[in-house]
Amino acid sequence: MHLASLTQGWVSGIPKIGYDEIGQGPPLIFLHGIGGNRTNWINQQLAMADICTTISWDARGYGRSEDYDGPLEFSDFSNDLIRLLNSRKIDKAHFVGLSMGARILMDFFSIARDRVATLTLCDCFYSFKAALTPEKQAEFIALRQKPLKQGKSLEDIAPDLINSLVGPNCNEDVKIKLHQSVSDLHIESYLKTIAASMSFDVSNRLIDFDVPVQLVYGEYDKLTPPSIGKDMMQQMPHAEMKVIEDAGHLSNMEQPDSFNNILRLFLNEYLTLASFEKEPIDLKHL
Repeated sequence: MHLASLTQGWVSGIPKIGYDEIGQGPPLIFLHGIGGNRTNWINQQLAMADICTTISWDARGYGRSEDYDGPLEFSDFSNDLIRLLNSRKIDKAHFVGLSMGARILMDFFSIARDRVATLTLCDCFYSFKAALTPEKQAEFIALRQKPLKQGKSLEDIAPDLINSLVGPNCNEDVKIKLHQSVSDLHIESYLKTIAASMSFDVSNRLIDFDVPVQLVYGEYDKLTPPSIGKDMMQQMPHAEMKVIEDAGHLSNMEQPDSFNNILRLFLNEYLTLASFEKEPIDLKHL
């Protein structure tokens, strides 16, 4: 399928959530990272549209989605994801999340296990304090939160942030796309997400992930190296792991062909597990 076939949709409510959709078949939903938006998944959506109905959202406070009042809890993202499923009358879906998107999915699983067919968790940590070294924790704050609170702009922080994330051989086209993603951030919502990420911890829940899980890490991911994935794989009963060569933290953008091949092989085993339903589930009953 072609980019022209991509359709835009909205989830009503507060905040309103925007998403892009293309394809036919079992639902496959993509969740972007903390510095990204739905457009980071265009390559994957086009590649999987022949076998799945692919949906990429803008999380609350990102991209086309609305900002919101008050602090953020990861359960807010999870409830938004339930609203998205209900609005599209999706009973159960396959989910792919990178970094923050994977953290959302790990939280989502704990409250909506029956809506999950499979999980593909990419370049992520399961606990800010337990999985990241003190040095990496400090770097996370220094590159994202600290300069913005000191009055710097997104344009100011973009170069150093991007260079800290990508692999050594990342091409310039990818860097340009990442720069645009950073420039499009909503600063206040971004800061709220950073704060919530620093208290994120599902260390004691990894053993409960009883659905098929594909872990994907970039060989040169400096923020969340493959060693974190190995720790997760040992604790998740049905997890397997792939390392993408010559990729950093944004493995789906840096090496899209390798990423797409891993995802397709994994999904081909389980596509029948996802489904659309006739009537939306009432959120208040979940």
